[in-house]
Amino acid sequence: MSKYFHSLSQTPHRLKSRMLATWTPDQEVNQVRLRSGADMKRKLRWFDLVSLGVGGMLGVGVFVTTGPVARDISGPAVFISYMIAGFSAVLSSLCYTEFSVNVPVAGGAFSYLRVTFGEFIGYFGGVNILLEYVLSNAAVARSFTEYMCTAIGVSDPNAWRVKVIGLAKGYNELDFPAVVLVLLLTLCLCHSTKESSMLNLVMTVFHVIFFGFVIIAGFCHGDGVKALVEPRGLTPYGARGVVNGAAVVYFSYIGYDTVSTLAEEIQNPSFSLPVGIIGSVSVVSVLYCLMSLVLCVMVPYNEISKSASYAVAFRRIGWGWAGNVVGAGASLGIVASLLVAMLGQARYLCVIGRARLVPSWLAKVHPSTGTPLNATLFLGICTATIALFTDLEIVMELISLGTLCVFYLVANALIYRKYTLTGQNAPFRTLSFLALLSFFSLAFSLWWKLNKPWWGLTLFIAITIAVTAVFQYHTWSISSTANKNLLTPSCPSKWSVPFMPWPAAASVFLNVFLTTTLKTLSFQRFAIWTCLVTMFYVLYGVHRTYEAEEMGRVDVVEIHVTSTRVQPDKLDNVQMAIP
Repeated sequence: MSKYFHSLSQTPHRLKSRMLATWTPDQEVNQVRLRSGADMKRKLRWFDLVSLGVGGMLGVGVFVTTGPVARDISGPAVFISYMIAGFSAVLSSLCYTEFSVNVPVAGGAFSYLRVTFGEFIGYFGGVNILLEYVLSNAAVARSFTEYMCTAIGVSDPNAWRVKVIGLAKGYNELDFPAVVLVLLLTLCLCHSTKESSMLNLVMTVFHVIFFGFVIIAGFCHGDGVKALVEPRGLTPYGARGVVNGAAVVYFSYIGYDTVSTLAEEIQNPSFSLPVGIIGSVSVVSVLYCLMSLVLCVMVPYNEISKSASYAVAFRRIGWGWAGNVVGAGASLGIVASLLVAMLGQARYLCVIGRARLVPSWLAKVHPSTGTPLNATLFLGICTATIALFTDLEIVMELISLGTLCVFYLVANALIYRKYTLTGQNAPFRTLSFLALLSFFSLAFSLWWKLNKPWWGLTLFIAITIAVTAVFQYHTWSISSTANKNLLTPSCPSKWSVPFMPWPAAASVFLNVFLTTTLKTLSFQRFAIWTCLVTMFYVLYGVHRTYEAEEMGRVDVVEIHVTSTRVQPDKLDNVQMAIP
């Protein structure tokens, strides 16, 4: 205890030393990865990644968010909300792809932010991704119970839940089937990643076929355009409702970033990762738009059920048997999305454990299964606990807020890394551009939110475009001058986002814009979460990483001696690190 209090007395010095400390990509790939002991097994190929990305997203968006958003926020124009959110997700996926190819480790956004902006920003992004995963998985697991009820013909979607008198509304319906599902998937993921991927591939194929059935049947037996314009037109809540809906359904695109966390388990990551990430987001965006459109074609928006929306919609058009089929298909899709999301969340926690920001036992990889066993079990128990009692509406916007925040940081990190860390641009110039980009994006968003005159929106858009164009011109001039002074041109990265910095700048703009459309209560809850995780970093994380850095040489020697599964090239790196 006295040692800990001594460490606390040195907190200011340690914060100054560690908050902005960065690792290089080579250190992430070799030295830091050794802290897990055994290696994860490289068995996944590009088609595994596409199926994991598609499976991870499909079960979430359509079956969980579409009904509530169409009924209360966007109206029949919910498919436009999905288009906006999908476009933003594609831009974010481009940023993820370039990072994942050049930093192929299991840490995803945590590793990308840590090698760019330092330890604290990486930690903040990592814990927010974990929050997003755990809450969304719990919410999706509860939706599984609702759709299973409809699959077997039970009319009340809450029939299998146990209502407890005395608990607050939203926390008073215990969902034991959701808990059982989460625990079973946790055990499956502890066994093997490849077998879990094959199970997901089979479920995803059936799921896509099922989607085709719903789309064709819905368009054939719906009311067509008439249902979209009655009773109050395509946009009964106005353009703001469409945009607000886009911020909420962004929750639906959680899952593609899971693909980036599997980088250590992929054969030929420089080819498979771009195909897996961008391909899965593109496929899912199209399916989301069609599925949301067909729901509003079948049922007027103000009559859509918030629970098990698609199954209830088929019953309303007289296809009771189809409602049961939809319940079964949705249940299968939800299982697939849970499997993928739980796969990704364990990898995030494993890498955060390698960095010593959480207890290091969470970073251990089991030598026989090649999976992060401790992290998988720990997060599985956390997810099951929240799924037992927490209703979807309580966490949905908080999930979207955390996701948008992390994607905003990743887009900024890509610009800074590309033009400063690996380019010739001065840090001040790049940081100034990022600050101006965020400022004018926020100004546009607040002007929109406060319903101010349209000329202000045009002005802020024009300024944002001009700032980006000026930055691009200066960086191009600097790069051209530098290349002329070199005997050989600089080597390009393995995969690069085209037309930079425009895609990343657009991602920053859209993430800021969608964030400001969320409710105030979500920001209050997010602020509480931010305070808690910051306190944990100050009281625990910074001291563990500081001690690990000071004892780094001893740590490397220990791994060199005890690890039995280290590959020869990594042993060479360890030996070089020992004086």
